[in-house]
Amino acid sequence: MRKFLLLFLIAAVSCVRAQDDSYNVEEHYNKSEEMIAMRDGIKLHVTIYSPKDTSKKYPIIMQRTPYSCAPYGEGKFRKQIGPNITMMKEGYIVVYEDVRGRWASEGVYDNMRPYIPNKKGKQTDEASDTYDTIDWLVKNVSNNNGKVGVWGISYPGFYSTYSLLSDHPALKAVSPQASISDFFFDDFHHNGAYLLSYWRATALFGYMKDQPTTEPWYKFPDIGPTKDQYQFFLDAGPLTNLDKYYGKDNIFWQQFKEHPNYDEFWKSRGIIQYLKNIKPAVMFVGGWFDAEDLYGPLNSYAKIEKTSKNYNTIVEGPWSHGDWARRKKRQAIGNVYFGDDISAFFQDSIETKFFHHFLKGDGSKDSGLPEAYMYDTGKNEWSQFDQWPPKNTEKEAYSLNKGALAQYTTMDYSYDEFVSDPKHPVPYSEDIKVVFTPRKYMTDDQRFAARRPDVLTYETEVLDHDVTLAGDILAQLKVSTTGTSADWIVKVIDVFPDDAKDFPETQDYLHMSNYFMMVRSEVMRGRFRNSFEKPEPFVPNQVTDVNLKLQDVYHTFKKGHKIQVQIQSTWFPLIDLNPQTYVDNIYLAKESDFKKQTHRVYNSSKIIFTVLKDK
Repeated sequence: MRKFLLLFLIAAVSCVRAQDDSYNVEEHYNKSEEMIAMRDGIKLHVTIYSPKDTSKKYPIIMQRTPYSCAPYGEGKFRKQIGPNITMMKEGYIVVYEDVRGRWASEGVYDNMRPYIPNKKGKQTDEASDTYDTIDWLVKNVSNNNGKVGVWGISYPGFYSTYSLLSDHPALKAVSPQASISDFFFDDFHHNGAYLLSYWRATALFGYMKDQPTTEPWYKFPDIGPTKDQYQFFLDAGPLTNLDKYYGKDNIFWQQFKEHPNYDEFWKSRGIIQYLKNIKPAVMFVGGWFDAEDLYGPLNSYAKIEKTSKNYNTIVEGPWSHGDWARRKKRQAIGNVYFGDDISAFFQDSIETKFFHHFLKGDGSKDSGLPEAYMYDTGKNEWSQFDQWPPKNTEKEAYSLNKGALAQYTTMDYSYDEFVSDPKHPVPYSEDIKVVFTPRKYMTDDQRFAARRPDVLTYETEVLDHDVTLAGDILAQLKVSTTGTSADWIVKVIDVFPDDAKDFPETQDYLHMSNYFMMVRSEVMRGRFRNSFEKPEPFVPNQVTDVNLKLQDVYHTFKKGHKIQVQIQSTWFPLIDLNPQTYVDNIYLAKESDFKKQTHRVYNSSKIIFTVLKDK
């Protein structure tokens, strides 16, 4: 069981790539393992794969990870190394490092370890550990050309972003991919709402180890034989009832309970605030349908654009979490097909080109790549832009009025209302299953939700021309509730025409005819509507502003389709249940706090789209 969990996590969380069975790493690379001393004396484990052809020098490409450098030991090789197959065959010195406190490395682990801007003496953080590691590698690994690149997906993507703060002169190119940037807006929270569906993943980061190890030391909660995640969490009740699965020995679970608001604990762990005067070339990579880390790449890229003069670019494709690292013919998310060989094109024509230019080429800003390589998930084609969002966009406001979504005009005062019952929450998916972290739902059919009385639905007439959204979406809601607390979920949906054809990936019980494809969605925990630091209750029955930013999209709603918006207050068990009665700490809410309430959305609300006028 422990071996299965290790293999599952390496594959599912670390985004291990599909291997090329025709290429044997052991035939072309030597492997060595080292313990590198950091400035405070703590030693970190690295695994080094060096090309056997020593007739030339190679750049170093490194990944720092909390998910293990496995396999450990002499004669045990990974099936594939480096960012992609092409780079592996081309030849790089590939290095994996267990970060401080994880696996075979010494020290104490700190989840999203805070950056220390002005370190003194032997103070350490992930930036100093990166610096010390790079310094050792360029001085001690044979046949290196003195240039270092860093890449990583998901949590290794966070360490990649962190490496930009190391200031080592040998660091020339960094590609943070699906990079975590702030746990209050990525992964475990969205705008302060706890992602209950990630609850089991808490085990990965909450258990500490006493000494270096090559075996898993964490344990996942035993939820029994259930295959129904919705029912399991509904039966569990308030979050306090989940304590029995973790207890006080899981530090991460305790941290959630002790820090329900955006206090210094969470703020200090956010990396975006420190991205200033960046020197290495950077390529952020993300998936338009990444349920885990959509926020990180978009917002990190935008911050560097404002604060630095370095080479900075972004790639967003029709991928879920880490899909671009998996080489497969057909690219689909759930029921929706987007095209063939999309990940192979990225690996061969974008990622490899980026690293080759800055690590093996002249390193000039003229890399041959655009500022933004973005995939239109409606037209299913790549576009190149010289900035993101594109210059030629306009903000267009749409009103929500009695089921209609139309360009905003002044209208008579009215509202739509629904009853939100914590005992009967809206599911985030029709699928009956238990998942480690949900992904497929990002393009799921939303007809099941539209047909519930506790979901408000607004849609345009059938479009007589293509409408392309390219940038963020802002929901400016005017709402009220009979209670004192509420969540607000907004979904933007592409309604397919009646004659839409099924894909091979379409689930057996569905058809793409009239399919309600979710294009973007987000939640705002209402208590944080004015401040993430200082939550406040609603005044019952008082009209209140709730502004909710949905992350960027690049999607064409084609002629013959419709644009739809859904609004609801539960999204279970993607996020935890809001009691709808204000309590200071939802993690400590009691069963008696959960109340049925009536919510209203007023027709003075707006949805503001970023519309591309032409390319």
